[in-house]
Amino acid sequence: MTRLVFLVASLALLGLANTQYQPTWESLDTRPLPTWYDGAKIGIFIHWGVFSVPSFGSAWFWEDWQGSQSQSYVEFMQKNYRPNFTYPDFAPMFTAEFYNPEEWASIFEASGARYVVLTSKHHEGFTNWPSRYSWNWNSMDVGPKRDLLGELTL
Repeated sequence: MTRLVFLVASLALLGLANTQYQPTWESLDTRPLPTWYDGAKIGIFIHWGVFSVPSFGSAWFWEDWQGSQSQSYVEFMQKNYRPNFTYPDFAPMFTAEFYNPEEWASIFEASGARYVVLTSKHHEGFTNWPSRYSWNWNSMDVGPKRDLLGELTL
């Protein structure tokens, strides 16, 4: 199942690689919906990373806490973490100890899902694969010490 998902996603991307779009909603909205996607009906999207550690809010935890300094996020951090705790301090706590990609793939297949999308890089730059461009801020260098994306696509 995982090889099929990876192959389908790769082929879909290759088919659009030569198409030029402008950075506008009007241009992007002209992209055709892939036939396989429309026919699949059920898919699974996984958004998982360092922001999962505090289990509070959303994937935009860092922005809500440090950027906009949302009062509920600031209070959450004051109540649950030591003074001067930083967002990167969460990374070693992102251990993925229950991550079993073979089991996940079996569950996905049994669910009837026709595709799976794992968000592999997040807006704060953390990648769920070993990346030389995201040195010391990826799942191989810190936290799980594993290639989370690679294990799911094998």
